[in-house]
Amino acid sequence: MATDQLSTTFAALADPTRRAILARLTEGEATVNELAAPFEVSLQAVSKHLKVLEQAGLISRGRTRQWRPCRLEAAPLAGVAGWVAEYRRFWEAGFDRLDEHLRQLQAPRKETGE
Repeated sequence: MATDQLSTTFAALADPTRRAILARLTEGEATVNELAAPFEVSLQAVSKHLKVLEQAGLISRGRTRQWRPCRLEAAPLAGVAGWVAEYRRFWEAGFDRLDEHLRQLQAPRKETGE
């Protein structure tokens, strides 16, 4: 059974190290060594994280002579943003109800001068 893109993207984003790698790539291309530098894990472990991100379509790897830069590919994140946006209406409706409830709680105080 094939996994849908959204599930693959969420699975890749589930790990904090992979999210940190993506955050670094928002600054521009980087090598595996550059991406591994801030982490206290082996280069092999970072390579495994990069493989997951690449399989999810969140990064791509180029090749220029000896340099193999990784770059962010944001298209799968658009799918996540769209999915989350569907729930925004739910959250906003909840906030609207809370605002109304707070107004009702404060109304009697204003009338009695409390």
